[in-house]
Amino acid sequence: MSVPGAGGAAVNGAAVSTRSAAAVATHALRKEFGTRVAVEGLDLTINRGEVFGLLGPNGSGKTTTIRMLCALMAPTSGSAEVVGLDVVREGERIRERIGYMSQRYGLYDDLTVAENLRFYSTVYGLHGEARTRRLAEHAHAIGLDDRLHQLAGTLSGGWKQRLALACATAHEPEMLFLDEPTAGVDPAARRDFWTSIYELASRGTTILVTTHYMDEAERCQRLAFLSRGHLIALGTPKEITAKFGQQSVEDVFIELQRRDEEAGRKSVPLDHR
Repeated sequence: MSVPGAGGAAVNGAAVSTRSAAAVATHALRKEFGTRVAVEGLDLTINRGEVFGLLGPNGSGKTTTIRMLCALMAPTSGSAEVVGLDVVREGERIRERIGYMSQRYGLYDDLTVAENLRFYSTVYGLHGEARTRRLAEHAHAIGLDDRLHQLAGTLSGGWKQRLALACATAHEPEMLFLDEPTAGVDPAARRDFWTSIYELASRGTTILVTTHYMDEAERCQRLAFLSRGHLIALGTPKEITAKFGQQSVEDVFIELQRRDEEAGRKSVPLDHR
């Protein structure tokens, strides 16, 4: 696998395919929970076929943003389109065309690998011979051929994540949302997972990922940093580190977390410079 440098578009020696219409486009997106504002004025564009990282300390608004983009939660105001569809008016159509995975993705431990794949592919609308053919190809591509009859509950953490990824992408979604998908997984398994991610991107799937592993963040083509519900930085890893005057994305994250904690203690808005 060839992972692109910051902002690059080369994947496995080829350019990532992008179309003129963005995979995600938000304008002034806002979400309130009572008196608390979780996301404020989010303007964000994610290109088709892009591997995009959404970063920030706990409570910065990452998961709320993903839930709005997946049409699982209505915004308080503003607008958002995902794969060309409006998250408020066309939520059901969006959910048919995206995949979602998190560290708590709901595999059924008492079902085999093959049974989990069949179940989730059926939920996503695959049936009959088309499902059988697709799952055979998919299991081979993700390396699950030899484990199809193994109970999911007996898999290691890395293999469970691989199965979860297979379930989330069985229907060949246009866009895949990954909310801290490799939390608690060993480094070798995380490396294999990212190989699969870039293989999906090379075939045109748009990826949005949140992570607290900064080596994973630096694998993304572009990053967006959220802080206390605000978008405070957007660009390639190199552009982000330059903006904050830091040596690495990890240094940026630590500095951002320090600012958040300080602002929380003072109970005043963060200085978004």
